[in-house]
Formats: sequence, structure tokens, C-alpha cells
Amino acid sequence: MKDASVTRRRLLTGVGSAVVAGLAGCGASTAQTPPRQPTSPTAAPRISDEAALRRKIASLLVVGFRGETVDNNDWIVKAIRNGLGGVILFDREISTDAPRNITSPAQVTTLVKSLRDASPGRLIVSIDQEGGQVARLNPSNGFPATQSEAEIGAQNSPPVTRAWAQQIVNSLTSIGANLNYAPVVDLDLNPNNPAIGQLGRSFSANVDVVVTNATEEIQVHRAARVKTSLKHFPGLGTATANTDFDVVDVTNTWQPKELEPFQQLIRNGSADSVLVAHLLNKKLDPSRPASLSRAIVTDLLRGQLGWKGPVVSDDMQAAAITRQFGGDQAVALGLEAGLDLLVFANQQVYDPNIVDETLDNVVNLVRTGRVTEAQIDQSVARVNTLRP
Repeated sequence: MKDASVTRRRLLTGVGSAVVAGLAGCGASTAQTPPRQPTSPTAAPRISDEAALRRKIASLLVVGFRGETVDNNDWIVKAIRNGLGGVILFDREISTDAPRNITSPAQVTTLVKSLRDASPGRLIVSIDQEGGQVARLNPSNGFPATQSEAEIGAQNSPPVTRAWAQQIVNSLTSIGANLNYAPVVDLDLNPNNPAIGQLGRSFSANVDVVVTNATEEIQVHRAARVKTSLKHFPGLGTATANTDFDVVDVTNTWQPKELEPFQQLIRNGSADSVLVAHLLNKKLDPSRPASLSRAIVTDLLRGQLGWKGPVVSDDMQAAAITRQFGGDQAVALGLEAGLDLLVFANQQVYDPNIVDETLDNVVNLVRTGRVTEAQIDQSVARVNTLRP
């Protein structure tokens, strides 16, 4: 206990005080970001063959789709054949609650095999399988029920946590999924939080409990060659709304200690990727949500917390960002912020053209110099660490 408390004090003194210090200045978070150098209008950036560039960009996209089966004429299969990086599976449609991709173990296993067979490379097959209420593989479609993180954290027993994580992993590997958007490492600081507390998605309000149980869960995933993603950076535990549907402002409730689980898991080597939320935290960036903020993704997560691996977006079609910025601008800002893997759930809106539209947008960003091809290459290298 003594060592843990000392660690927390050091974190608060280091990361936390750096955040607070930033607030003292005018334009706190943007002051750390060096100004972008203007691109000469007469010197178009050099890019490689456009087809090759499009394949690089495509490899950075994870996209949702409709259907319990696919064939060679489906748009998602064509996109995969052309280099799409990954897919995300859902059990239900948000708008109608109708089945989407998962109705039985045999069905979804066949579906995943079809998708992977279409890929010329190593396809990311991703899913939200946190346990409890957020589990796409569940009893309604023939998979075992799982306890929530809150239930596991309340027991705070490594053997119990490992057995629980193994149950989750067994379901994932049985269908061929290889990236789980879990664990949630937000602190349960607001029990009435509709996105976290009310759904039992957090292990605890206690940093040590969160880190201990998340570490155990990640180790079980890694033993089965399933990657994970820490979420929701920089901390969603005090929220009063859900970022999928609303612009969530945690400025007045967020606490620097919410960074500690991310910091400790990065330091102990447990992070495979970090997922950044669409929340607004003016203590960290006065104007942009975390997912679109260079001050938060590059300066804080990569700079102060030292994260070198892939950074994953929350749903890039979420109303929390598209209402204010529009889809194309949100992608541009996300890439400028430092996102590597862009996730399009295709749930709130359904767009079978989302892959081509995003490729056209990002190719244009490269051509105009707003995003460099070197940055795309760096993201490709990071995202490749998530591939099976």
C-alpha cells in the first residue's frame, strides 16, 4: 500500500502538476504545441503512387458493416480486398435493435473466416467485449454471460480476474477476433455516469484496483494473441452523458488522477493501444475534444505519458464530433492530433461508401501537405503491431 501511494503522489506531482501548470498560462494546452509551418503553395508534397498511398491509408481504417454473411460482391469484402485494415463487429443495430453481425457462434465464426479469407494481409477483427452489459458476444446469441468489470473489481482477486478474462478470451478466439476494445480503465468516480458507472464498466474508483485487474486481464488476452485497447483516455469516469451521442464536457469534474491507470499500464508494459475519447476537457484543451486534440494525443499521451504505440479513435461518426466538425474535418483534425487507427462504427449513420470517401479525404490531406506521407507511414508501423 505504501509503495502504491507513493507512486500515485509522484504521478500527481509529475503529470498532474504539469496539467495544472499548463492551466496557469493563457491558451494552456495549445501553448505546448509548436506552430505548424505553412506549406509552400508552389511546392506540392512528394507522395508515392496514389494506389499505394490509398492502400496505406486503408490499412489505418476499421469499419463496421451490416450483414450476418458476406459474399464477393459486398462492399465490405471489396474494401478488404483493397487493403482495408480491419472490421468491427456488433451484435445489434443501434436504431432498430435488429441483429447486425452476430446471431450464433457458428454463424459469426463463418462470417469472420469469410472476411479474413478476403484479406491479402492480416485483417484486424475487432469487437467491444468488456463483460457485463457491454459484450457483443452474449447469451442472446449463444455465448456465455460474463460479469462486468465492476463485479470483478469488487472481488479484486487475481485468480478470479484471470478466470473471468479467460472466459472473455475464449469467446473471442473461438470466432477469430483479435482486437478487443477493453479494458475500460476509467475510474468509477461518478456512479450516476450513464456511460460508465451506471453500466458497471469500471473496475473501481481506486487506481490500484483498476491497474491490478486491467493488468491481469491484458495478460490473459496476450497469452491468446488477442490485442487490447485501454479506454477512454484521458478519463471518462466523471462524465454526465455518453460521448456516442452528446458532446460531453468533463472540465469541471475531471481529476488529474484519472490519468494514473493509463500512466501505470503504459509504464508496466501492459498497453497494446490506447483509445481516445470524444470528451471535451478544457483543462487539457480549451476548444477541441480529446480525440481531435494534438495537446492531448501528442503532447500529453505521447509526450508526458511516454506512449509510443498505436492510438485508436473512438467512433469517428459519433455525433459528439460530427455535429461540430463534420466527418471530413474530424478525420483531418484526428490525424493532425496524432490518431493512428480510425474506427468507423457505421452505426449512428450507415454509409457503405465510408471507406472510399475517407480515402479520398486523406489522400487530399496528403496532397495539400496538411498530413504528410511520413506520418501515414509511422501510423502504419504502429497499427501493424496490432495485427495477428
